[in-house]
Amino acid sequence: MQYALVHQPIARQSEIDEEITESQIKGRLADWYPQVNFNYSLQHNFQLQKIVFNGQTIQSGTKNVSAGQFTLDQTLFNRDVLLASRTAKTVRTQAKQNTASNRIDIAANVSKAFFDVLLTSQQIRLVDEDIVRLERSYKDAYNQYQGGVVDKTDYKRASIALNNAKAQKKSGEEQLKAKYASLKLEMGYPDSLQLKLHYDSVQLANEVFFDTLQTVRYDQRIEYQLLQTQRQLQEAQVKYSKWSFIPEVSAFADYNANYLDNRFSKLYGDNLPNSYAGVSLKFPIFQGGKRTQEIKQAKLQLQRVDWDIQNLKNNVNTQYVAALSAYKSNLSDYNILKDNLDLAQEVYNTINLQYRSGVKAYIEVVNAETDLRTAQVNYTNALYQVLSSKIDVQKALGTINP
Repeated sequence: MQYALVHQPIARQSEIDEEITESQIKGRLADWYPQVNFNYSLQHNFQLQKIVFNGQTIQSGTKNVSAGQFTLDQTLFNRDVLLASRTAKTVRTQAKQNTASNRIDIAANVSKAFFDVLLTSQQIRLVDEDIVRLERSYKDAYNQYQGGVVDKTDYKRASIALNNAKAQKKSGEEQLKAKYASLKLEMGYPDSLQLKLHYDSVQLANEVFFDTLQTVRYDQRIEYQLLQTQRQLQEAQVKYSKWSFIPEVSAFADYNANYLDNRFSKLYGDNLPNSYAGVSLKFPIFQGGKRTQEIKQAKLQLQRVDWDIQNLKNNVNTQYVAALSAYKSNLSDYNILKDNLDLAQEVYNTINLQYRSGVKAYIEVVNAETDLRTAQVNYTNALYQVLSSKIDVQKALGTINP
């Protein structure tokens, strides 16, 4: 799990998205700082402008003109930078919540993939045990046939069952490769490297139990937290639309270095500077109702978020009830199939002993082996199903904290 949270591409992308968000916030907040610029120009006039003065046409200006301009602008009020400053914390929270949401999905997916690998591994182990029993039965049946105790039907049946078990093992081994590939994908683990799993069967069996008396708390669900954050951002968007009726105010100061001369070599010999400072106010008087419609759209978007929250609450309740019902059902099956496994093992041991003593027919041994194998597979499947459904319940409750 820890490996997946570090190396899974989605996890890494989420961390990068957080860094991108932080950079975007700083970039927008930078507009509050003074903006200093320098502009330079060089111009050669091939024909000077002519003006009429007192009935005479005279030339105006010089052939060479150059200027250097330093400008300083300071935003005093601008709704864009005001929105950026007021929503910076909320936007950071949203980025972190997106990361948390992806981490929860990774945790759930890796856990299920892990249990899936264990399920297939356990099934192969059970088949191996079955093969050992079938090989022993085959030898016993063949020896009895050679001794004239039974006909050849018994050992041929044993041979068929043994071949079927070996074919089942081969199929399971191929499936296991695919399950390992899926687990590596969910973990972000290199496909070229070998992955060995270590687990405690007793611990897994102890983890099937879960407190079913817990109640749903919407604020624990990351989806609910994201919608609440989205609502805060949309409320800020409503205010932003209303601020469009407030004028934009900024201060400015300029220093201009002017160079004029007909001779290019003497152009920068004398500077004729000018400078000024002032305040700028921009107030849009009429925009055809655009601002009013933007406010209306922002409010409607806020209403949609409220309905998204309500819809999520309904879905959370449904998800929890469905997940809890599946868990209880799988837990009941697990307990029953666990008892069946013990009974099937006891029946097999008894019938196998009776067969060796010549009391039971071989067909009853075959049936007992089939029942035992079915009980083992069903128990293993039930264990996986109850662990998997437990994850679904935890996800519905919002208690998965990777």
